[in-house]
Amino acid sequence: MAVDTTVSELLDRFGRTYAEEAGITLRDEPSPLYRLLVLTVLCSARISAGTATAAARELSAAGLRTPRAMAGARRGTLVAALGLAHYVRYDESTATALVRGAELLLDRWRGDLRRLREEADGEPERIGGLLREFPRIGPVGAGIFRREAQAVWPSLRPYFDERVLARARALGLPGSPAGLAGLVGAEDLARLAAALTRAGPADVGAA
Repeated sequence: MAVDTTVSELLDRFGRTYAEEAGITLRDEPSPLYRLLVLTVLCSARISAGTATAAARELSAAGLRTPRAMAGARRGTLVAALGLAHYVRYDESTATALVRGAELLLDRWRGDLRRLREEADGEPERIGGLLREFPRIGPVGAGIFRREAQAVWPSLRPYFDERVLARARALGLPGSPAGLAGLVGAEDLARLAAALTRAGPADVGAA
């Protein structure tokens, strides 16, 4: 299959970001960026991406769209929202992680992840390091956030982690961030990364 055909199929069939699935219209503004952070925490447990995105939607529906709202939320509200999404194996520990993370964001960056980016001078590795200071977020979670946030944070582009690059090579696509970035416009980098996260070699060309 030609490279351009492969990329087109990936974007058409699998190019929905986790943020989009969670109902987040991502913008370079405090609330949508915070909701992406919450989604990152939810995705960092051993749980399906579908359950994590559903839990993010329920937390948003409960009004927990800012770190101040999250930090002040009753624990029962958090656990109930997670339960509605069947995010039950890690509900108590996740509720604790979300509250502590909200408090950290408020205390250190005044509730605005753009200040975290500024502290890191926009450098992807430094951004990743600061993200790992949030409870529950490790290297994988920091990668998820950067992969999605590149849609609105140009300094992160192009961001493709090693798992994504391995999937790309298996599909006959370039195996470097720069090589993949040459296949799509800047506005589609996050979508391509998401598609490569979701799709394997058996999925492309099978429809």
